[in-house]
Amino acid sequence: MAEQVDTLSKYGQSFQAKVISALLTDVRMMDTLCEIIDKKFFESDANKWIVQEIKDYYDEYKKEPTLDVFKGQVSKLDNPSLKKSVVEQLKTVYTQIGQDDFEYVKNEFTSFCINQNMKNVILQSVDLLKSGNYDRIKDLVDKAMKVGVESDLGMDYLLDFEERFSETGRETVATGWDCIDDLMGGGLGPGELGVVVAPSGVGKSWMLACLGAAAVRAGKTVVHYTLELSQHYVGLRYDTVFTHIASSDLTQRRDEVLEKVKRLKGKLKIKYYPPKGASSKTIQAHLEKMIAAGNKPDLIIVDYADLLLSHSNKTDSTYAEQGGVYIDLRGMSGELQIPIWTASQTNRSAIDSEVIEADKIADSYAKVMNADFIMSLSRKAKDKLNNTARVHIMKNRFGQDGITFPTKMDTTTGTIEVYAATSSEGIIASKESANGAEMERQMLHKKYVDTMPGAKPAMVSGLG
Repeated sequence: MAEQVDTLSKYGQSFQAKVISALLTDVRMMDTLCEIIDKKFFESDANKWIVQEIKDYYDEYKKEPTLDVFKGQVSKLDNPSLKKSVVEQLKTVYTQIGQDDFEYVKNEFTSFCINQNMKNVILQSVDLLKSGNYDRIKDLVDKAMKVGVESDLGMDYLLDFEERFSETGRETVATGWDCIDDLMGGGLGPGELGVVVAPSGVGKSWMLACLGAAAVRAGKTVVHYTLELSQHYVGLRYDTVFTHIASSDLTQRRDEVLEKVKRLKGKLKIKYYPPKGASSKTIQAHLEKMIAAGNKPDLIIVDYADLLLSHSNKTDSTYAEQGGVYIDLRGMSGELQIPIWTASQTNRSAIDSEVIEADKIADSYAKVMNADFIMSLSRKAKDKLNNTARVHIMKNRFGQDGITFPTKMDTTTGTIEVYAATSSEGIIASKESANGAEMERQMLHKKYVDTMPGAKPAMVSGLG
């Protein structure tokens, strides 16, 4: 209770008078705060009137009103009581001008705005609590806490030239695949959304686990949200990725697994939500709890976005809903400054595609528009025979796209290796994929021959 009283005292009438004095004497302060200053932050009717006059005058003339301007405006007031209060408050305000604590007032202004906004939110929340509208309360709180963010007027292109070139660049989280990291400028950075696209059953979740594992190996903290598989199953999948021990052998080799995962530099948290049982707001609330506890992650993985509820759209359209989901995720990445990887399903026509292009993404437009980086994973029957695949760069906001990389992929051991097409391993992977096509042809031929009436089973070389 004492803390509440202190806050009320700290930002009470005296502080509010000093704020008005600062606005009247420092046009630079007004330049910065004109978008967020609001009369509702001030308690007395007199202060509300004065602040609104300052705002209106600044909007028209881009400077603070003088005392003579105020005298003219005060003379127009019809309410005698308000007129008297304004005159008395102006006397107080002008006596504050030139005091030594103006810098303190300026530094505290954003906190003052947040405090006053939160008071208004608490009052509004009474009826919302009764109706159970908790999402609306959270939105109001989020909005109240963001007061002052807009005070950043943006980068001055010329004035900030040296600063721009002195920056070391984005603080990225690497994928673990050098050829892809090179294209991305090191990996995925804060405020950015990456998407893995593939048909059902091809390996989207395995690829996301590999992305998470690469970050953990590099000493990063990763939060993996699963909306399809259980926490237990995802944990076992990570065991396989970290150790390359087949899932079927994990129990028998428990001690070996434990020894290997204990050496990991980073941290991994796995959180399950049921399909269509959570939205980006649900995830953000969980992340904010972690951050408040001092455990801000370096990377977020959502497996996968199509199973989230949209928080942005107001229709029942699947297209709009999934578009809203991707808008939500990218917004969350920007707000929290944490990169996010997720995955998306292709449409049915992609299952037989050698290379999956953007037109194969289900409800593709909204996803492509909101993602910073999109790569597809194609893995036909021939590839599963030879543990090969292809990773195609659909969209790359950081550089070149339209490139396809040969890939070795063994889901038994959780191994995914992406190679440059010109590398020796890349050539081998491409050759193996071609061999796989011949094996697939032979298997289909054998199946056809064996099912012919009266025919003897054919012996196919290499297949027994």
